[in-house]
Amino acid sequence: MQSTLVLGVADKPKNKWQWGVLSLQHVFAMFGATVLVPILTGLSISVALFSSGVGTLIYIALTKAKVPVYLGSSFAYIAAISIASQSYGVGSAFVGLAVVGVIYVLVSLLIRYLGTNWLNKILPPVVIGPMIAIIGISLASVATGQAGLSPTSGDVFFASLATDIRNPLIALVAFTTTVVLAIFAKGFFKVVPIIGGIVVGYLFAIVLGVVDFSSLENVAWLAIPDFKLIGTYDLDFRAVLMFAPISFVTIAEHIGDHKVLGSITGKDFLKDPGLDKTLMGDGVATLVAALVGGPANTTYGENTGVVGMTKVASVYVTGLAAIFAIILSFFNILTTVIATIPAPVMGGVLILLFGLIAGNGLKVMIDAKVNLASMRNLIIVSTMLVIGLGQASIQLNDATALTGMSFAALVGIVLNLLLPEEKAASSVSDAAKN
Repeated sequence: MQSTLVLGVADKPKNKWQWGVLSLQHVFAMFGATVLVPILTGLSISVALFSSGVGTLIYIALTKAKVPVYLGSSFAYIAAISIASQSYGVGSAFVGLAVVGVIYVLVSLLIRYLGTNWLNKILPPVVIGPMIAIIGISLASVATGQAGLSPTSGDVFFASLATDIRNPLIALVAFTTTVVLAIFAKGFFKVVPIIGGIVVGYLFAIVLGVVDFSSLENVAWLAIPDFKLIGTYDLDFRAVLMFAPISFVTIAEHIGDHKVLGSITGKDFLKDPGLDKTLMGDGVATLVAALVGGPANTTYGENTGVVGMTKVASVYVTGLAAIFAIILSFFNILTTVIATIPAPVMGGVLILLFGLIAGNGLKVMIDAKVNLASMRNLIIVSTMLVIGLGQASIQLNDATALTGMSFAALVGIVLNLLLPEEKAASSVSDAAKN
């Protein structure tokens, strides 16, 4: 498969203009999702772009430039960032994200010295699947609220959106456009349905007079990103237990992305440079992002898709894309325009996006052929879903609680370790039929 590549991992494009275009393609692929996370969580768009670029360069350095991966903002932490910021302040979210980076580093060290069997044992698909599903479903009220479909919401802003019929209409246009592009579009538009939905929804919102352009008056074109450096906010550890379990979900995603990329390039990146080094790169990138006020980084499937389509696997190309992202983070006019996108536009897109996240949790179990006819597996999945979606909580001390997603993850891991495998499940099923 290696021979089918136009440019291998270590190959540098000979033509500088071609190099630039190939790198910009990666920027376009990651841009929509990378800026979407700060839009949804209230973090800085410019810092997210900066963190994405710097994080990718860190990853390249720590993996010895052997993997053509691009890192962007992770969707897995949206709920945790939003809840932590509202409950304890944004500082608690940054501390939680920093701990995620540390967990990655620790896991990478354990893998270096102990191998990967222990990780597979505590995080099989029957546990990972429900964890991912809970992440998506727990955000459902945010999507419907922003879409103007929650008139009885306890959130004053969401309730107010539902009083104007234009808002649900805008959400409907954004949602419909995204679905149509995802199913019927060809070529480039097929891979950017979310951006397409946002653009069409935004234009429709302008026509209806919903967009507020006042923030663009006398705005500076260039500005230093709004960094929230560690030390400028309180080190609040109350939300750590909300973030820590999710790190194992994204570690599983990390492994999957590298397997896919390996199949495209004909290389086994989990062996060379090794899973320990790729996790270290991802973890340090997330830690640095948290220390400057950015969202967690993660390997981007969108950019892996670009490698698959173009057969260009050059690390020089992804490296230049990272530099372009850093440069873009200083264009204040860009982030200011993005900030004018009305909530209903995002709400329409998020109804689909959060549902897809939940659906991916089910897909994990389907792909792994998890047997839900097994009472053992059914108990693990159903218990995790009820605890996670029911926002069950145990107060550990005055400052910390085990809540929702983190509680469900812990219960799932414990049940998986304690409940015995049902070796005779198939024979019992056959007997029941008779």
